[in-house]
Amino acid sequence: MARIAGVNVPTGKRVQVALTYIHGIGHTKAKEICSKVGIPQERRVNELTDEEVVRIREVIDDGYLVEGDLRREVAMNIKRLMDLGCYRGLRHRKGLPVRGQRTCTNARTRKGPARPIAGKKKAK
Repeated sequence: MARIAGVNVPTGKRVQVALTYIHGIGHTKAKEICSKVGIPQERRVNELTDEEVVRIREVIDDGYLVEGDLRREVAMNIKRLMDLGCYRGLRHRKGLPVRGQRTCTNARTRKGPARPIAGKKKAK
């Protein structure tokens, strides 16, 4: 297991795919990182030398916001919206969809499981 940015990346996978296991790195950024370091697309993680792993770590540390720092920044942005009391902040505070989705029927992911209302009968 190679450890990059505090994450154990899987050894059997190609380097581009394995880098996507790091929070904040998708396919595009993984491709960018591989081209900067000079690793071919078909190379697997277990075929990397220690020097290449170190170079990947350096590129990620220098140019990308990943893992804990990224999570902290996102949380701070949400907290800022909530403190401002703007519409998006209120939606975050109430646990409702933030980006204009309907809430009458399809908001179960944000609202949680349906709670029964006393005295309400099911319509046929």
